[in-house]
Amino acid sequence: MPAPVRKIADLPTVIPVFPLDGAVLLPHAALPLNIFEPRYLNMIDDALASDRVIGMIQTRAGGSRQHPALCDVGCVGRITSFSETGDGRYMITLTGVARFRVGRELQVTTPYRQVEADFSSFAADLAPAGDDDGFDRMVFLAALKAYLDHRGLDIEWDGARDAPGEALVNSLSMALPFEPAEKQALLEAATILERRDALIALLRIDAADNDDDGPRPLQ
Repeated sequence: MPAPVRKIADLPTVIPVFPLDGAVLLPHAALPLNIFEPRYLNMIDDALASDRVIGMIQTRAGGSRQHPALCDVGCVGRITSFSETGDGRYMITLTGVARFRVGRELQVTTPYRQVEADFSSFAADLAPAGDDDGFDRMVFLAALKAYLDHRGLDIEWDGARDAPGEALVNSLSMALPFEPAEKQALLEAATILERRDALIALLRIDAADNDDDGPRPLQ
């Protein structure tokens, strides 16, 4: 098992990336993934044989259908659980470590993509998760309830009332069915306070929109 990441220098400068629109990973949060494409099964095999590190990233306009352009910022995670199904799929959990900025994409022989990752802007991501001082839970939960009611969704409310502020904001930023561009904005928020405020704004805007096409399931 690789040693825990304690400083930026512990992170690899070249990482495999898993482009997946609508899915973002945030530091300290857990993202379950069902891996079935051969190129990503290969990626998981290689990661398990080395440092267990994979970068989650969304795509942006540009490139080709087979090779879309990558967003500038993603988040690297470590495989913290792994199982194989009877039909050859992998069920993994990635736990977020730190965000990265894409330096350049490498020309590789692997079936999956790899990039040079610059973590220098995100050293604070390695700090232990906190409780988000100044978090007004009542205001946040009111915005969340209005959003969920509008979407016809529900959550486990006891957990939402008791979870540390940072964990709650990050988990909802990942799980709620926002548009990819909205998820990217949440990912790129400089601090947990900025992410919290951006999330509250998205919840309120959606709840106030009466032209929605109907409820969408949680991811």
